[in-house]
Amino acid sequence: GCLLGGRGRGPDEYEKRYSGAFPPQLRAQMRDLARGMFVFGYDNYMAHAFPQDELNPIHCRGRGPDRGDPSNLNINDVLGNYSLTLVDALDTLAIMGNSSEFQKAVKLVINTVSFDKDSTVQVFEATIRVLGSLLSAHRIITDSKQPFGDMTIKDYDNELLHMAHDLAVRLLPAFENTKTGIPYPRVNLKTGVPPDSNNETCTAGAGSLLVEFGILSRLLGDSTFEWVARRAVKALWNLRSNDTGLLGNVVNIQTGHWVGKQSGLGAGLDSFYEYLLKSYILFGEKEDLEMFNAAYQSIQNYLRRGREACNEGEGDPPLYVNVNMFSGQLMNTWIDSLQAFFPGLQACCFHVLIGDVEDAICLHAFYYAIWKRYGALPERYNWQLQAPDVLFYPLRPELVESTYLLYQATKNPFYLHVGMDILQSLEKYTKVKCGYATLHHVIDKSKEDRMESFFLSETCKYLYLLFDEENPVHKSGTKYMFTTEGHIVSVDKHLRESPWKEFFSEEGGEDQDGKSVHRPKSPELKVINSSSNVSHFLQGWFAGGRGESNANLSSRAPGRKLVAR
Repeated sequence: GCLLGGRGRGPDEYEKRYSGAFPPQLRAQMRDLARGMFVFGYDNYMAHAFPQDELNPIHCRGRGPDRGDPSNLNINDVLGNYSLTLVDALDTLAIMGNSSEFQKAVKLVINTVSFDKDSTVQVFEATIRVLGSLLSAHRIITDSKQPFGDMTIKDYDNELLHMAHDLAVRLLPAFENTKTGIPYPRVNLKTGVPPDSNNETCTAGAGSLLVEFGILSRLLGDSTFEWVARRAVKALWNLRSNDTGLLGNVVNIQTGHWVGKQSGLGAGLDSFYEYLLKSYILFGEKEDLEMFNAAYQSIQNYLRRGREACNEGEGDPPLYVNVNMFSGQLMNTWIDSLQAFFPGLQACCFHVLIGDVEDAICLHAFYYAIWKRYGALPERYNWQLQAPDVLFYPLRPELVESTYLLYQATKNPFYLHVGMDILQSLEKYTKVKCGYATLHHVIDKSKEDRMESFFLSETCKYLYLLFDEENPVHKSGTKYMFTTEGHIVSVDKHLRESPWKEFFSEEGGEDQDGKSVHRPKSPELKVINSSSNVSHFLQGWFAGGRGESNANLSSRAPGRKLVAR
C-alpha cells in the first residue's frame, strides 16, 4: 500500500520514521553529496572520455558510436560522435551555480562540437538530449536576469541557437516521404534517412518532439519545426482506438497500422503523454490540453487497476498495467522502470490543473518499495511474481524525478528521506573508479562499463534540487519546467506567442467516435516564415526570459532498449 498513510489511519512505521522534520544540516549534507556525485562523474568524463560521447567509468575510457556494428542500436541510436555527455550536462552546471565551468563547457561545445557527422542517430534521442540541452543553455545565457549567477558568455552571438537550428535541419528528413506524417525513427546527420530505414517506430519516439521543436520554432520565428512535430502528434492521436481511446506502442509510419498493440505508461508511450501536457504548459495551445485530458481519462479507465482509494477500501493498492489498446484486456504482468515518471507528471498536473496527487503518492510508493528491496529499480518488474523480469539498472532518473516533483507538490519530508535512500544506494552500489556504472544485475550488483549521459543531466540534477531548497529554480520567482531529458525551460509568455497561429488552425471534423477533432490541413511538408539565418529570430523573445527489434524501443528514451547489454 501507500507509504504515507495517515488519512483515516493511525500512524504506522513509515509515519513514525518519516513524518518528523528533515534537519537542515542533513539536508545540506545530502545536497553536497548530490553535487559531489555530479562533479565526480563530470570531471572523470572530461578527464578520460571527452570529446567522445560517453564515459566507460570502470576502465576510465571514452565511448563513441559502434562503427563496427551499425546494428548495435543500443549504442548507435544515442551516440552521435558529438560529445553527448558534455552537451547533455550544460544546464546542470548552471543549476548548481558553477558559472566558470558552465562558461568553459559552453565554449568547448561551440568550438569543438559539429553535427556534420556520418552518424545515424535516433531522432528522439538527438532531440531530447542534444537539441533540448542546446536550447536550455542558450536561454540560460541570454536570460537578462541571470538567476543562477553570471552565466553570460563574452561575445556570445547565439551560437548555441545556431547549433540547435543546424541539428534540427539535419533531423527534418525523418519527416519527409512518410504517408502518415509520423517520422522515421532514425536519420544520418549527413545524408538523411538511410535507404534501409525501418518503417516502424514507437509512439513516444515519434510523438515526443514537440517541446524542443516548438521552442526552436518560436525562438527562430520559423514554423517548420513545430509544424512537423505537431503533425506527428496529431497523426498518432488520430490512430487511437475508437473503443478505448488508447494508443499502441509501435506503429508503421507508412500505413498507420499498429504493429505493437500494447498500451501502458512505460516503454514506447510514456513521454507521449508527458509532452501533451508540457506542450500545453509551454505554448498554451488548447488542443494539447484537450488531448492530454482525454488520454488521461482513458488511462484511468483502462490501465488503472486496484482499489479506488490509495489507503482505504478493499482490494489491492492501485497499479497501472499494460493492456491491449483495442480491448483494454491485460497483456502481461510486468511494468517497467520508465513508468516511474508518471507520479511526477501527476504532480505536475497538480501545479497546472487539478492534479491527482493522492494517486501519484500511491504509485510512487510502489516504485520506492521496489527500490528499497533491491537498492535500484530493475528495468522490468513482474508485479504478479513480485520479482524482476529484466535485471539491469542504467542509472535511470524517473523515480528521482517523481520524488523531487512530489516533494515540491506536498513538501512532505518523506520524500527527502526517499532521496537520501536513493543517493546512498547509488554511492554504495554504482560508484566505481572513474564515475558511476550501470548495474547489470540489481540482485548481485554486478556492473556494466557504461555511464549514460542522462545520469548527469537528470539523475544528479533532480537529487541536487530535491535538497537545495534555496536554489533559484525554487526562489527566483520564475516558473520553470523540465523537458523529458531534464533540461530546464522557463515558462513565460514569449513562448506562447506564435506568428503562425492561423497556419496551425485546422479543418474541423469528427473521429470515428463522433467526437470533434482537429485534423491537419495537408500531409505535405510546408515551410512558413522559414529562414536559414538565425539573425531573423524574433527580437525581444528573451526579454524577461525567466519567467526494438528496431521497433521494440523503451520509451522515454526509446533507444534505451529493454534488453540486457
